[in-house]
Amino acid sequence: MTVMEQRGAYRPAPPPAWQPRTDPAPLLPDAEPYRVLGTGAAAKADPELLRRLYAELVKGRRYNAQATALTKQGRLAVYPSSTGQEACEVAAALVLEERDWLFPSYRDTLAVVARGVDPVEALTLLRGDWHTGYDPYEHRVAPLSTPLATQLPHAVGLAHAARLKGDDVVALALVGDGGTSEGDFHEALNFAAVWRAPVVFFVQNNGFAISVPLAKQTAAPSLAHKAVGYGMPGRLVDGNDAAAVHEVLADAVRHARAGGGPTLVEAITYRVEAHTNADDATRYRGDAEVETWKQHDPIVLLERELTARGLLDEDGIDAVRRDAETMAASLRAHMNQDPALDPMDLFTHVYAEPTPQLLEQREQLRAELAAEAESEGAQR
Repeated sequence: MTVMEQRGAYRPAPPPAWQPRTDPAPLLPDAEPYRVLGTGAAAKADPELLRRLYAELVKGRRYNAQATALTKQGRLAVYPSSTGQEACEVAAALVLEERDWLFPSYRDTLAVVARGVDPVEALTLLRGDWHTGYDPYEHRVAPLSTPLATQLPHAVGLAHAARLKGDDVVALALVGDGGTSEGDFHEALNFAAVWRAPVVFFVQNNGFAISVPLAKQTAAPSLAHKAVGYGMPGRLVDGNDAAAVHEVLADAVRHARAGGGPTLVEAITYRVEAHTNADDATRYRGDAEVETWKQHDPIVLLERELTARGLLDEDGIDAVRRDAETMAASLRAHMNQDPALDPMDLFTHVYAEPTPQLLEQREQLRAELAAEAESEGAQR
């Protein structure tokens, strides 16, 4: 007689009373990405919001082009362009209240600027001459994060702490599809769901983690489906539809602020340009694919909606473009000025209380700089 026969037929025990069971159906995302522009829902969209989204999209496209040009001129070390993803960037910035926090990734410079950070300061980190480039507390914008997904646990910690203190604050954390393959992504979503932290996770699925397509990263039906495994709602949205992205994110932020816990939003978009100026995208994708996505340009989609409804004319389009050019000219002028760098700043703001090792390194550098200055003086 087998052990199973001795023990009788196996019957699973009922779940303990302390172990929650959630119906997954309400957490599942829609089968298709949610859209507003070009549908009946567009008529309900706020005209002023649409015009503001459009102005920021045009400015963002010009910002991307100018920053890319600055890398070719040697004024920036690197720039990860978000051309084609402007709708995601702008909506993420505009959906938040002043008291809320934005946690960007390295490609989200445009969202940082749309949030109110000075365009020059937003590029300072990519220029390589300061720690962050801006004061995170001034605009409630966390430092631009180069390591993938490390900003997500930080967003959860801030949101959880805010709720414990009774602060009415929501954290919006941005991440790319490649970042969802990192352990930090899992840890952040798990903690957020268990703590019901007021945080929104916004995945900009632009098709590639550098050169790795999404199909080689996950077998899930969508990245939004991953939300179900953590016990939070998942939403799927057309990432090139600025009105739809803003609406979905606004719903998620309201849900979080009301105590409903986190939401995972996946925006389907496309990275029109290369991963960075150091990347050759032609090695892993064809021109036909890029051209297909250019037909779904977020600026064209919104401009078409606004003009069809009589909310935007040629004069309005020209005015928006002039504002964008003014911004680009100012950015060029400031970035063409060589910054006054002090090597001793390397030791500033590293620790609140410098460690003995840091103090030793600082004095060593000070001595080297003094010796160099003395040598140069002697040669004169």
